[in-house]
Formats: sequence, structure tokens, C-alpha cells
Amino acid sequence: MPADVEVNDLCVSYGETAAADHVSFAVDQGEFFSLLGPSGCGKSTVLRSIAGFVEPTSGTIKLRGQVVNDLPPFKRNVGMVFQHLALFPHMNVQDNLAFGLKMKKTPKEEVGPKIDNVLSIIGLSGFQKRKVSQLSGGQMQRVALARALVTDPAVLLLDEPLGALDLKLRLQLQVELKKIQKRVGTTFIFVTHDQGEALTMSDRIAVMHAGRIVQIGGAAEIYMKPHNKFVADFIGETNLVEGLCTSPGLVDCKTMQIRAECEKDFVGRYVLVSVRPERILVGKDLKGLAENVFDGEIHEALFKGSSMAYRVEITGGPLINVQVQNLDDLRFNAGDRVQVGWRTENSIVVAA
Repeated sequence: MPADVEVNDLCVSYGETAAADHVSFAVDQGEFFSLLGPSGCGKSTVLRSIAGFVEPTSGTIKLRGQVVNDLPPFKRNVGMVFQHLALFPHMNVQDNLAFGLKMKKTPKEEVGPKIDNVLSIIGLSGFQKRKVSQLSGGQMQRVALARALVTDPAVLLLDEPLGALDLKLRLQLQVELKKIQKRVGTTFIFVTHDQGEALTMSDRIAVMHAGRIVQIGGAAEIYMKPHNKFVADFIGETNLVEGLCTSPGLVDCKTMQIRAECEKDFVGRYVLVSVRPERILVGKDLKGLAENVFDGEIHEALFKGSSMAYRVEITGGPLINVQVQNLDDLRFNAGDRVQVGWRTENSIVVAA
């Protein structure tokens, strides 16, 4: 069975600027696939090329095995949800959903049942006659999703659809969107600059930087095994310490020797060691708890409710960010002398 979407060596240029630079990936049927990266990295350009709104400079786009480069958007059988939703404010919910069905010349007797079914899936049964102006932000988001799903697209493209919502509602809809996707089984390609959003919802993530894909993988793989400095630094929070890889198990960072699992190709080269803040222990005596243990002083202590965030200045070394569970008997203050430590497997080595 061919992939639902295949993008092969896609390039999109505007003058001398490459918005998409030799981008290739495939999305399997029923997969939740995210394009993740900072603003201006080319992710929306790739999505709009799949939709047919942007003409590629070179490369091919296939939908279920068919090359669609020359097909107009309305013949590609894809749905699209934008950040600003583009709902018709003068229509009620039912009329908004019926619009696409009428454009596809769906028989009249099928329109009502299709709308009822998709509203049930998204949790808005009984909202058919509700005006768009009477809906909350979350409800409007669901209506926009329903309008895209009601026409049974082979692939649904979502361009930062949660970006305009407040944080609490965005977190709620992340969970709901993933549930809806699994229930309907439609292939989703989701564009976002929010790392947490992509990690929460995606089966796989393609991280983009400067028009190129720099890593593709599952959420845990992207987070725990970044391929390079950009991915390590962009996905979540991390500490990056530069040093010379002197052996397959050691990085010499001048004032500190970090035990790590290095690739053979890194030996003799300068590298960066990435350590996630939540993987670091902090205490008065960490002997026997970690292979990498260093003395330091609490530079800052930030209360974050369920956790404490510390900035620890390692003696003669860098400032290290640490995040630990907030426990009354294990709380430190600025100026306290402590040790920080982490296991060898939590030293992730990437090229400098």
C-alpha cells in the first residue's frame, strides 16, 4: 500500500530564497505527522505545496501514489484547517459544514446525516443551528475541524490551528484532537512551532530548520536522541557543554570530565554534550547515584509549583539548569553548596 503522502526532493524558491530546500518524507495512512520548527523554517510552505496553494520549483508530491503537482487544490482530496479558521460568520454551524459538501455535489439526502455524524465525533451534537458568533474559541476550532472532515478527505492538513487559543484551551484541544484523529482514522499533517504540541500529539515528527528537514522520528526519539545541536536545543530545554571527545566514553570539557556514550566518529573531535534538566540530580551527597557528579553552588532557585528549577554554577565550570520535583525536605536556596549529577546514558553527544 503506498503512503498517503510522499514528498520527494521538494524545493520551493522565491527569488534567491529557498523556502523549502530538498525536502523529502512519507506519511503512512492514518498517521499523525507533524512538521515542527521555528517561524520561517519552511514548514507552512511545504504544507501549502501539498494542498496545491504553492507551486513547487522542483520535486514531486504524491497522494496515495498519484503525482499531484499539476492538480488544482479542489481535485487533491485534501482538507485544510488554518490558524484563523476562515469560518463563514453569517452562516450557522450546519451551513458552514454543508458548504463543502455542496461544492462536492453531495446528494441532499446525505448532507444532514454526514453533518450530524461529524458533529457527534467532535463533541458538538445539537450545535447545527448555533451561529458562529455564539461559539467559544474552542468550539469554533472544532467546527473548523468538522468542516474539513465532513467531506471525507484522504489527508487533513492543519496549519498552526491552535496558535490563537489561550494556553489552557490549547492543552485541552491537543488531547481532543489526537482522540478525534484516532477515531476517524484520517491522515493528519500538522504544522506547529510549539514543541510540546508536537510531542503530545504526533506519531512522528519532522523537525525543520532553514528550509530543510534535520531529523524525523517519534516523539521520544526526537527528544532523547537529537541528531544535532539545533534539534537538541530547539526541542524542550537542555544544557549544552562543549568539549573534546577523547575516547568512546569520555568528553574533556577542561574543568570537568563528562562520561558519555560517544560514537566512534566523534573521538578526537570537539562535540557538545546535551543533558536535559529533568535528568539531573541535585543534593548534598550524590556519591553512588550517578557517574557524572560535580560540586557547585545554587545560583538561582525558582519555585514552579510542582517542581523547582535551579541554576547551579559548577565549580570552575558552566551554569547548569536543573529541574526536580518540589519536595519540602529537598529544597535549596541561592548560595547553597550542592552537588549535581547525572547518569552516563543521559549525556547525549552531538557534533559541535
